[in-house]
Amino acid sequence: MIREYNRTKAVEYAQKWALGKNPQYYYFGGIGGDCTNFISQCILAGDAVMNYNRYYGWFYIDSNYRSPSWTSVDYLRRFLLTNDKLGSYGHIDDLNNLQIGDILQLRQNFTHFNHTLIISEKYDDEIYVCAHSNPALNVPLNTYPYIEMVGIKIDGIY
Repeated sequence: MIREYNRTKAVEYAQKWALGKNPQYYYFGGIGGDCTNFISQCILAGDAVMNYNRYYGWFYIDSNYRSPSWTSVDYLRRFLLTNDKLGSYGHIDDLNNLQIGDILQLRQNFTHFNHTLIISEKYDDEIYVCAHSNPALNVPLNTYPYIEMVGIKIDGIY
């Protein structure tokens, strides 16, 4: 059964914790960054369910027992784009088609994608995001430098 992703709840969570750290989750800042951990928390707040497959799932028990997709930019993208079991799923889409609660991933260097953000507001042609690692609350997307960007529209939850 497919359920709807609650974009409003995901963004409310993002806005509540963008400048802080939820004590229920380990903060990975300083040891690789906290951006994807934070975005995973936001997606979960959007009524997602965890997929406890150790290698191909998406889950968090504690800092030592979590799926690679919970904290890795590339693995989260892979999970969302290929998941057909339990949890959230989505597809790559054009920036104009994305909504609040959808995510953006940036490649800010020449080797790999390294940053994940959530769209928190969208007005006309302006997109605002929330993020961790460098805490951001409703910051204009155009303030982020990047070489390449991928937008992932979250379609629903299995």
